[in-house]
Amino acid sequence: MRLRDELKELAIREQAMEMIVKEGFDGLSMQKLAKAAGVSPATIYIYFKDREDLIRQIYYEEMLVMSQETLKGFDPDMHFDEGLRVQWMNRAQYCMKYPLRMHFMEQMRHSPLHEKFQGDAQNPFSAAMKTFVANAIQRNELVKLPIEVYWSMAYAPLYQLIKFHQSENGMPGWGKFVLDEQTLNRTLDLVLKALKP
Repeated sequence: MRLRDELKELAIREQAMEMIVKEGFDGLSMQKLAKAAGVSPATIYIYFKDREDLIRQIYYEEMLVMSQETLKGFDPDMHFDEGLRVQWMNRAQYCMKYPLRMHFMEQMRHSPLHEKFQGDAQNPFSAAMKTFVANAIQRNELVKLPIEVYWSMAYAPLYQLIKFHQSENGMPGWGKFVLDEQTLNRTLDLVLKALKP
């Protein structure tokens, strides 16, 4: 039996994530992955049963990293304004620190695999967010909305600003865009105003 090598496993995970982000799920083949990670295809199967197991393990690991990063200093019992501010700052820091991971998680969220893997995942993040929103509605700090509308209002502006920042370009013809704390706070203030009952 061959021993696990943490550095090889990490290289496989990182390369797989990069391939998925750049080429989509269809672009991830074990042969191409082995070459990119500098290992033999047989080595990949020491760590992962198959392609789907590889994606599932990366997803679970990244989901935990994202949860830990975005729940720092956050309490679901916080006042809605304070809790959303903590969420915005944590999410912005996570995305700036781990752009590849952010894009991977975004691709996962929009793939059929997300629903499939989500059921098995014990994600503390989802439970915390559900409690946070329910508490805010109950205390009349947040208007009750369908979850998709809430998410679009509460977080989509943040992620769009982050994407502009990461591309270093604003809207076409408007030049460079840099997301600074002042812009983040001004946008968040508008979002909070829109979500109040």
